Amino acid sequence: MISTASEFVLLRQSDSREEYMRAASEEASVEVWFEVIEHYPDMCKWVAQNKTVPLSVLEVLSMSPDEGVRYAVAMKRKLNAQIFDRLARDSNESVRAAIAANRKAPSELLSALACDPSPLVSSVARSRIAP
Repeated sequence: MISTASEFVLLRQSDSREEYMRAASEEASVEVWFEVIEHYPDMCKWVAQNKTVPLSVLEVLSMSPDEGVRYAVAMKRKLNAQIFDRLARDSNESVRAAIAANRKAPSELLSALACDPSPLVSSVARSRIAP
């Protein structure tokens, strides 16, 4: 288990594949994740990519001013309806396209995204709607 924010950063920045993979797959407490978010904002994308990160942390990350962080959240399969809805209305088309490509995106959300003004978003959503 990752026990501190600084440990997560060291693991993530390590040249060791084993340590790098720990940063991507090992659990940490919610407090540790929020400490990373607060003190190491450049690591937020990597927090979102951790396989064990809880929904409460993804909820906060889905409101990040950094579109790269929101994109990383949009790629997660374990999102709740509120996060799906928020990111489906994101100002960044790449984030909306990631939601449209997300295998867990609800069908009603895909229908709405199929009418998105962005050709990228609408085409991704249309390709995912069952005929």
